[in-house]
Amino acid sequence: MQIPAIDLKEYEYTLPEDKIAKFPLATRDASKLLHYNSGKISHLNFNNIPDLLPADTLLVYNDTKVIPARLIFQRETGARIEIFLLQPIAPTTVIPEIMLARHPVVWETMIGNSKKWKDGEILKGQVQYGANTISLYAKLIDRESRQVEFSWDNSEVAFVDLVEASGEVPLPPYLNRKPIEEDKSRYQTVYSEKEGAVAAPTAGLHFTEEIFQKIKTKGIQQAQVTLHVSAGTFQPIKASQITEHPMHSEQIHVTRETIERILPNLGQVVAVGTTSVRTLESLYWFGVKLLEEKGEDLHIEKLYPYQDRKSQPSPQSSFEAVLAHMDNKRLNTLMGTTEIFIFPGYTFKVVRGLITNFHQPGSTLILLIATILGEDWKRVYGEALEKNYRFLSYGDSSLLWI
Repeated sequence: MQIPAIDLKEYEYTLPEDKIAKFPLATRDASKLLHYNSGKISHLNFNNIPDLLPADTLLVYNDTKVIPARLIFQRETGARIEIFLLQPIAPTTVIPEIMLARHPVVWETMIGNSKKWKDGEILKGQVQYGANTISLYAKLIDRESRQVEFSWDNSEVAFVDLVEASGEVPLPPYLNRKPIEEDKSRYQTVYSEKEGAVAAPTAGLHFTEEIFQKIKTKGIQQAQVTLHVSAGTFQPIKASQITEHPMHSEQIHVTRETIERILPNLGQVVAVGTTSVRTLESLYWFGVKLLEEKGEDLHIEKLYPYQDRKSQPSPQSSFEAVLAHMDNKRLNTLMGTTEIFIFPGYTFKVVRGLITNFHQPGSTLILLIATILGEDWKRVYGEALEKNYRFLSYGDSSLLWI
């Protein structure tokens, strides 16, 4: 297909600082909810969400768990070195596996104050884990690609345990504040399970056990996917052509049970958050790759959906191909990666509705919202600002129908 010319200025809006929610509300489901359906906007509270979802809905949410990905070390001179975990490199790139490693691991990172960290210098930190004090070491093994090797002196302790015990919650930079104790629980969904994200799937922060009970009582089906959110979610678009914007690769894990639940419910899928949207749409394109290329490279490049094709498989055919691949490989969980970039011109294959927060101007996420709403995104965001909605990660919510 012809990729449309997009002027990023058309997707900017003025976001006053006082509209950014710096802290969460006392109660998760007390947030406001903007409901958009067929051009009509209404304003409710998030605890109304079960009433707005049809009984035949399949609600899909991202069960990734945020790790305290910001590790702080101090040189003997006193200089503070901040290491932010981005992507695993070795001994495996599979996030669930590297988190459980009990021997040295290598990660691609962002490094604060890196000029003070000399080549060959090993930084040492002390981690209190239970009754044990463990020494954690960091060695910069490739300055250009910012690869850091971490090692520790107790092989009975997994890497995830050290990170959980010593790391700081990686709050979004636009909050412009240090994390506090409350963030450890509140910058995490109540259903978070699989460690590996460096940013929360924030649309899910509004859900409570009581909300889920109401959803279950109504008979609404649920399914989980896992997309480990990368720091790239906060990266503003700086390229003059949006297609040149680098999309970070994010790791996806989806069980056979989830895919088997999606298949008969195509057309009724509501995604909780943009990360779930990217996962669900990427699953469709995994199936297309399997059908078109007969290969096993389950990686979706950012512009793969926009390639010229004589025809596209139906969502049902695509998901059936994914299941056939899993049968052939005897897989209970499908793993892949995606850079999928959803912007106006994209046609959704799986998702019918989206529960999401309000996003930054000129971002990849506002482009995704505009893909759903068309020009109405300006009206929706204008009303949200006028009605004093709270914006961004700790802000209010919306339910948008495609």
